[in-house]
This record gives sequence, structure tokens and C-alpha cells, in this order.
Amino acid sequence: MQFTEFDLDGTLLTAIKKMGFEQATSIQQLAIPEALMGRDILASAPTGTGKTAAFLIPAIQYLMDFPRRDPGFARVLIMTPTRELAYQVFEQCEALAAGTHLKIGVVTGGINYGSHKEIFEKNNDILIATPGRLMEYLETENFHADNVELLILDEADRMLDLGFKKEMLKICNEAKNRRQCFLFSATLEGDSVELFAERILKDPALLEAESSRKEKGKIHQWIHLADDYEHKLAMLANLLQSEDVTKAIVFVKTRERLETLVGELYTQDIKTTWLRGEMPQDKRMAAMASFHSGRTRILIATDVAARGIDVADISHVINFDMPRTADIYVHRIGRTGRAGKKGTAISLVEAHDAEILGKVERYTEQKLKRRVIEGLEPKHKEAKLPKKKKDPAKIKAKKKAAKVKAKKKK
Repeated sequence: MQFTEFDLDGTLLTAIKKMGFEQATSIQQLAIPEALMGRDILASAPTGTGKTAAFLIPAIQYLMDFPRRDPGFARVLIMTPTRELAYQVFEQCEALAAGTHLKIGVVTGGINYGSHKEIFEKNNDILIATPGRLMEYLETENFHADNVELLILDEADRMLDLGFKKEMLKICNEAKNRRQCFLFSATLEGDSVELFAERILKDPALLEAESSRKEKGKIHQWIHLADDYEHKLAMLANLLQSEDVTKAIVFVKTRERLETLVGELYTQDIKTTWLRGEMPQDKRMAAMASFHSGRTRILIATDVAARGIDVADISHVINFDMPRTADIYVHRIGRTGRAGKKGTAISLVEAHDAEILGKVERYTEQKLKRRVIEGLEPKHKEAKLPKKKKDPAKIKAKKKAAKVKAKKKK
């Protein structure tokens, strides 16, 4: 479906074309018509399927159809879980609004409070913000949500996971004059998103988009068994020096591990950039700019720090440390294989990772291939999880319950 088939302003269509968008993705085909009709939206879409444009395009069209009459605060408020995602949405919003007179602002943590003063003093059409910092401005009355006509919650599931439910509900209540509300989530599974949606949405269009064959990349996954930390480090260095690795994210479990690994790779002349939690925004932006541009092709990150990263051309995701849960594994590897491209996900697995490896394989419904690196073969066999011993008390209770059931039938 072409964007020209939507009822969009010519200026907006020109911006869409300049960005290289031709065919609307599955989520855009579902969301844009419903949004233009004025409906609330509850939508799920996999990462890398163009969901940001799916809510920005109708938001910009709305502001063009109904120009501002009186000065005031933002008319469109977009909430995101992380600073990184907020700035990515901001960049795409600026590109789509090129040629219009719309003013766009971004407010996140990690930035000096004085830097945001100008955003609130001038008329602002679209504001992109993280919930924690925006709540501070609401409480100090530096920002009012009375003028918000369109409220958009991007990656609502992540905001709930991060513990922002209270702030999100408060912001929704403050934006009581809104005409529309969009809630976008990677998944609609589980009670938290659905229950939250029931509280804030009015008769929403329920949209669930699957990646089309063109949008869905192929991710090749395998593991290397590691004897210990030193063995893992040697394998990682070998992998990162491969010509196939053009741009890679390496995941670690803690900030301490990150600092150690960055130093050890540096001694082997492997240059990296890195992201960790509670990182100053200027350093975070500098690291991402270096990674985006290709000046640095390896990014080391913790899970918390990596939330919201959206880089299109990541060739490899390497789990130096296995994640805590299987769904985090899926979220990690989803950073590669974007927009129809092929990607590779490699996990370095020690004996103590046997339990989480089993959970990942059950969750993804596939057995991950075991591979070896020539010259770095593991000395030990793969660790097997011990079978759980049957609890005699539970067995006895089951037998007793079965006898009672049998008597009742008689």
C-alpha cells in the first residue's frame, strides 16, 4: 500500500518520500486510517516494523488539519520509556514535520533543567518525553497537560515493566481534555497492558500487526560452550575480529562486568563504545553517535542501558552473559535482523547458564545450534540440569486425591 493512498497533506507526503518510505508497513496500514478517523488505538507491533511513523504521521496530519488558535503548551504528547528512544522519536518527528511550522521538543532525564526552560516558554506543538522527568515538571507546574489533544504512549509495556505505572496514570489524568489516545506495545500478552489500556482508552481499535516477509529479517542463532570467563573472553575477541562482524552489540549482565570487559578488549586493541545505566545524557548521546556513524562498530551494553536502541544495520548480537529471563533474550536478539535484513545472534554459555539456556529454548521453541571455534574448543562437556527429584509428600497427596475422586464417582 502506497502512502499516497492515505488522505495526507502534500507537504507530509513529500517528507515521507524524502525519508525513503514508499510502501506502508503492516502496522502503518492498520494504524494510520484508524487514527485519521479519530479513534483511540491499542496496537502491538514487533520492533523494526515502522511503528514510530505509524503514530507520528497521523499526529502531524492532525495538527496540520486543525492549526493552533491560541498559544500554549504541547497539543501532542508522546511518552517513551527511555531517553534513547525519546531522541529517536524526536529525530523522526523532525524529519516528517520538515516543511511545516510545527515546533517539536524533547524532555528527558540526564539533561540540565535549564535546558528545558525554552521548550516550555515557547509555543510547542509536539512534546516527546520520558515519564519520570515530565512528572517533575507537572508537579512543579512548569508544564500543564490541559492543552494535550493527542496522547501517545510508545512501548507502554516497557514503561510498565520499568515501574512507571503511577506516573503514566497521573499524566493520563492530567491530559483530561485529550481527543485521542494511542497505546503502542511490543506485545499485548499479559494482564498489565490490557488492564492499563482499559483505564485510559475509549472504544479503541485493537490492532495486532505481524511482520511481513519483507519486514521480517532472518536471525541465525547459535551458542558456543565456554569453560570459564577466560575462555569466553578469548572466544569473544575472536568473534569481534571477524570480517563478518560489521556492527555488533555485546550484552553483559552488570555495570562492573561492562567496565572490566571494555578494559580487557582495549588491551587487545579492540576498540568499543559502551552504554550503562545512570549514564550522563551527553556521554550516552556521544556513544550512540559514534556507533550510529560506524566510527565504532562494537557497542557493549547492559540490558537497562540498551532499552530503546534502534539501529537498523546491526549485523551481530553477542550475549557475553546470558540474560536473566527468556523474554529478555528475545528482546536482545531483536536488535539484529531488522527491516528484512539477515542477522546473527551468538551466546557464550557457561555451565551455570544451563538453566536459562533451557528456558530460552523452550520459550523460542527451538534447539539452539552448538558450534565451536577452531583452536578454542571447550574442554568440558555441556552441563546438564539435574532432574528434579519427585516429592514423596506430593506423590502421596496425589494418590489420596485420586482415591477420593474414584469414591465420588462410585
